[in-house]
This record gives sequence, structure tokens and C-alpha cells, in this order.
Amino acid sequence: MSAPRKIQAVVIGASAGGVDALFRLFDGLPADFALPIVAVLHLPENHESQLVDLFSRRLDIPVQEACDKAPVEAGTLYFAAAGYHLSIERDHTFALSREARRNFSRPSIDILFDSAADAYREALAGILLTGANHDGAQGLAHIHREGGLTIVQDPADADVATMPEAAIALHAPDHILPLRRIHALLSRLGSHLDSNNAK
Repeated sequence: MSAPRKIQAVVIGASAGGVDALFRLFDGLPADFALPIVAVLHLPENHESQLVDLFSRRLDIPVQEACDKAPVEAGTLYFAAAGYHLSIERDHTFALSREARRNFSRPSIDILFDSAADAYREALAGILLTGANHDGAQGLAHIHREGGLTIVQDPADADVATMPEAAIALHAPDHILPLRRIHALLSRLGSHLDSNNAK
């Protein structure tokens, strides 16, 4: 596996099967993990998200719901709120919106990935996991065009292969890996040795 480039932020998208995949991906991340992680997981709009409670009980890093105009802080896991699109502005703050669904989804993985690609360019890592639609494929290709690192869960390892397969059909990701190897790569990206420019 090639040495990680200098990454300043990680964005992750998942849908069907995503809660279990994220638990496995984040399991054992150290309390001094150096990067911000921003995740969109498709949720029913009429239910308040329980993701912060679920993950904060099991992780050693801080877990928050992303708030409008709040800065993206290093070493924190952020989840998009149910029913709101989540973007990252070029000044590395969050923006929430209620615009129309994209790929039948709000929050949309594509909207997060597109905005983060514009904000971080080559200093961004994008990870797309299990899911039952095509959300995130276009956004991951955008991250690739901006020079960022693109990682897709091996479709054979995913609970639902549709989302990883859609991403692979659009561009050649830097890595197509099972979850355990994505976990190892994420751990390397977030170590202080490899992320000393993460602000």
C-alpha cells in the first residue's frame, strides 16, 4: 500500500448497511486521531438521528452533529443531521440546507463530497461504503478530479454492493479495499506522523 499523502480531512458516505460498516471502520481509532471525519449516512427524515449517541458511547474521539457555520475541527467525527444537506465551505466551516433531494437523498453524499473537494482539494480523502443507490459516486469522482484520495469499499465486502459499484464505474479509485484494510489506512492517515499539517 502506498504511503498516505498529506490529508487534512476525511469525508465518508454510506447507506444501507452503513451503521455496522461505520462501527467496524471506526473501531479502535485512538483518542489522539488527528483528522476531522465528516460522515453522511442516509436516514429517515422524520426520525431524529441517534448517530451521535450511538457512536460517542463506543469511540474515544469526540462525536458531534455538524452545525451550520461551525468550524470543522481536527480530531472530531461529525455526522450530517437527518433531513439537511451538509456542505463544507471554502473557509472550512459547515453549511446546512434544505434544498431538493439529490439521488433521492437528503442529506446527500454527493453534496458533501462535492463541497469538500472544492474546500480541501488534494488534501481530502473520500471514502464510499456500502449502499443501495448511486449517491456518492459523482462526488467521489469530483474528489478524484481535484487531486484528493479516493477509497471505495470492495463490493464483495459490502452488505449492499450498489453504491461501491457505481463509484468504481465512474472512475478508478486509488483504493478498493475491504473494511479492515480501509480501517488500517484511515488509522495511518490520522496518525500524527502522517497528519502533522491537519488544522
